Amino acid sequence: FLPVAMMEGIIGKYLFQFGITISVAVGLSYIEAITLTPMRTSKFIEETTKRNKLGAMVDHLFEKLIRFYDRSLAFTLRNRLLVVTVSFIFFGASVMVVKLLPKEFVPSQDVSSFMIRVKTPDGSSLAFTDAATKEVEAYFNSKKEIKRFFASIGGFGGGGGSESNSANMFVTLHSPKDRPEDKELGRPKKQSELLEEYRKYFKQNFKKGTVFVQDTSQGGFSASGRGFPVEFTLVGGDWPTLIKAAKDTMAEMKQSELFNDVDTDYKESVMEIKIFPDRERAKNYGVSVQEIGTTINALIGGVVVGKYSKEGHRNDIRVKMDNASKDRLEDLKKIYVRNTRGELIKLLDVVIIKEAPGVQTISRRQRQRAITIFSGVTPGKAQGDALKVAREIAIKHLPPGYNMVESGSSETFNETFKSFVFALALGILIAYMILGAQFNSFIDPVTVLMALPFSFSGAFLALWISNQTINMYSMIGLVLLMGIVKKNSILLVDFTNQRREDGLAVDEALKDACPKRLRPILMTTFATVAGAVPLAFSLGPGAESLKPMAIAIIGGSLVSTVLTLVVVPAMYSLFAYKKGHKKIV
Repeated sequence: FLPVAMMEGIIGKYLFQFGITISVAVGLSYIEAITLTPMRTSKFIEETTKRNKLGAMVDHLFEKLIRFYDRSLAFTLRNRLLVVTVSFIFFGASVMVVKLLPKEFVPSQDVSSFMIRVKTPDGSSLAFTDAATKEVEAYFNSKKEIKRFFASIGGFGGGGGSESNSANMFVTLHSPKDRPEDKELGRPKKQSELLEEYRKYFKQNFKKGTVFVQDTSQGGFSASGRGFPVEFTLVGGDWPTLIKAAKDTMAEMKQSELFNDVDTDYKESVMEIKIFPDRERAKNYGVSVQEIGTTINALIGGVVVGKYSKEGHRNDIRVKMDNASKDRLEDLKKIYVRNTRGELIKLLDVVIIKEAPGVQTISRRQRQRAITIFSGVTPGKAQGDALKVAREIAIKHLPPGYNMVESGSSETFNETFKSFVFALALGILIAYMILGAQFNSFIDPVTVLMALPFSFSGAFLALWISNQTINMYSMIGLVLLMGIVKKNSILLVDFTNQRREDGLAVDEALKDACPKRLRPILMTTFATVAGAVPLAFSLGPGAESLKPMAIAIIGGSLVSTVLTLVVVPAMYSLFAYKKGHKKIV
């Protein structure tokens, strides 16, 4: 478990406490097991032949299991290669199931809250955006499942001009048990079903702009703060080329059934006045380019002409044209500039004026111009599939020299899976080193670790059967399995080595040791499964994140236990035979 605490990135910071806590707890459990447990055993366990009916029934069941296992073990040792080959074919087939499993960072959860973003056309006033938002508010007021909501008009940038066409709403739902029952379903709707209903309604009925319905539970640990499961940035040098690539990418994403609420941080161009000095005419009139620039700057931007004191503070006196004048192109006719002879010349006589579209903001990433595109994932679709398709679409529309960089939740998604693979690989390496030192052998640790592949097989099959996904929480279940299932193999290998040290041959040692360790192995597995079952059937808030982890643990523990009891003895026998021991009859 310690490698989990060494994971990098945001997910590493999130799981650092988990790795440390589990590692310390296992260490303390070991100390307790070799000190206090023997003392308690000597005081509380009594030798007695009395058994109640339940105890007698359990003993009888285990006796039957041991007799069956004896026969299975004899067959295994007679057909070692066949058993090992079939087991690895099963593992290979289970690995193919991984391709069928959807992949996502975190599963969608019913957290009884979500976010609404209202976007009106660029250039819209705050009053227009407010009126449009009130239509959304009126709709939510009519929905009985809505508990409350809060709206912010003009974004969170202080209501400046660049945010006057946007509004954000934070909506809280009633808890699932308090929501009204849907007549068609015969139960209250889940949050994902309600969000899809709202999307369809606003798409059909909202005409003043666009309404984005965001499931905040899928935001994960996005550093950008947007919280969308699909988020990437297009970077390049030429702004018009970048805009075209972004628009083409978004258009194709909107046609795909994998994405919903596709949006971007790029704001549509607004018309702006561009003034260029006409150097030839300015020369003829005796007007310098500097004078043109100074005059325009003074009248449009303002110039400080003095200061005044008030209440102990010195304040600037700034002179500039009225705000109304600079908003109209014809008002430029009122502006004059002074030439070198002190004469006033009309500004329009010495400049060229063009009205052209201009951008409101220019974003940059890694010193290149950038446009970020983000979207949600359609319910029932996988985040991994959506990211793959989004990557293909973006690359197709980008010209040479332009790149697509994943960001936000998409970047964290990739970091998480790479970090978990690193943690699993490092955990296996550390386990091999420790087992090698414990058994004083290079081969016995390999035999012990044979339980790991089959635990993954069981986990993948259980996730597939239960219609779950591979996500951060199911990966945590796989990490937990690494520490759980090795114990079964250790029990078999360690006791078999003891029996061989007592003088038994390999086959007799296995036939004697394995059945005697069957009961503690099954008890460990049943205890693990029993602890995970409540999580697998949990129904409260956050249950969607607990179920994949619990199901992975249950499936991995059961499958690994069954196969460990036959594969580990077969592998042990094969390795012993290769090392020169007498062939098993």
